[in-house]
Amino acid sequence: MLNFERNPELQDFFINKTPKKIIEDLSIYSKKKLDPHATILFLDEIQAAPQVLEVLRYFYEEYPEFPVIAAGSLLDFVLEEPEFSMPVGRIEYFYMGPLSFEDFLIALGENNLVQWIKTVSVKDTIPLPIHQQCIDLVKQFWLIGGMPAVVAHFAQYRDFQEIDNIKQNILQTYQDDFHKYGRIKQFPLLRQVFNSIPRLVGQKIKYSNIDPHSKSLQVRESLDALNLARVIHLVHHTQANGIPLGAQADARIFKAIFLDIGLQCASLGLNQLEIIKGPDWAWINRGSLAEQFVGQALLKLSPSYHPPQLFYWVRENAYAKAEVDYVIQMQNHLIPIEVKPGKTGTLKSLHYFMREKERHFAVRFNADVPSSLQDTVELTNKQSSISYKLLSLPFYLAEQLGRLSKAEEE
Repeated sequence: MLNFERNPELQDFFINKTPKKIIEDLSIYSKKKLDPHATILFLDEIQAAPQVLEVLRYFYEEYPEFPVIAAGSLLDFVLEEPEFSMPVGRIEYFYMGPLSFEDFLIALGENNLVQWIKTVSVKDTIPLPIHQQCIDLVKQFWLIGGMPAVVAHFAQYRDFQEIDNIKQNILQTYQDDFHKYGRIKQFPLLRQVFNSIPRLVGQKIKYSNIDPHSKSLQVRESLDALNLARVIHLVHHTQANGIPLGAQADARIFKAIFLDIGLQCASLGLNQLEIIKGPDWAWINRGSLAEQFVGQALLKLSPSYHPPQLFYWVRENAYAKAEVDYVIQMQNHLIPIEVKPGKTGTLKSLHYFMREKERHFAVRFNADVPSSLQDTVELTNKQSSISYKLLSLPFYLAEQLGRLSKAEEE
């Protein structure tokens, strides 16, 4: 592995742009023969040496048998205004994020439970002890999150106090890194946006709620910068009249979710007593955490080579205000998704959406056992009604949405 941030001098190996010469030189440097059939060349922190990306085209063309992986947390900023020729068609992109809930379970050694989650169906009767165990683990994941260092420490020591220290250090490190991708005068505003999003998850973003003293354009630039860095994810409103959803998105209307639910809890000051040891779903931030959790799971549903996108739908008519938390595209289907933090909650907004869009399938995530229900809503200004199927899933099945929704739609 070559780390260009820690050892910037390593980029000198790539000046000649000849793959075989590069590998020969690296073999001498590392005192190991780099066999293309037994070696992966891992270029870490590639954003510190962006010109090296241009060399990847020559690996693709002249040395295709040698696998090369380039990774960098701020790579998108380098690609925004490249000062070099990008090897178009020679690079395969993979977008990565925090560990998912199922990854978290595997880290804790819950392999049997993960296998059960991947095979359980809506028609199965789930014993209450298993359901409660899964809900308790969901709440645990909400507090711990999916940052690898945090999960690794908790899996080994089960120490909530220490993982809070690690999460606070990660939050501070992100803020300390802002100088890498922001003009000096933007530092305070970037910090303000970064610290505001955890408390604004689930809400339509209003620039004045972030910083009433900054210009809207400046706040929007900071939001876009952090979104580009995958530190936050903007959730844009879409008309949701059909697919693709992005074709009907409105860039002016959006919500946001944070990088990671565990970091969100750390930013909000939530602790073990409030989330894990407190009464079920009795804390004030449960709604935003539920929406954050589901949003993170939905980002995992897209292929890793697709830039992650999230959409929602809102109607701000004074007489008929409604909002559906997420709207996703799955194959050729459009699926509205409601998120309820507890076991109950009205579906007024979802009914409004289903009536207006004349859709026949919807999903709800909550803390109850899975179920499949048939509901009916009256069509607006029509002497008829529409019947739709509501797939209700507990949070721990969020990553199984593709499999379970396909089974219900067939």
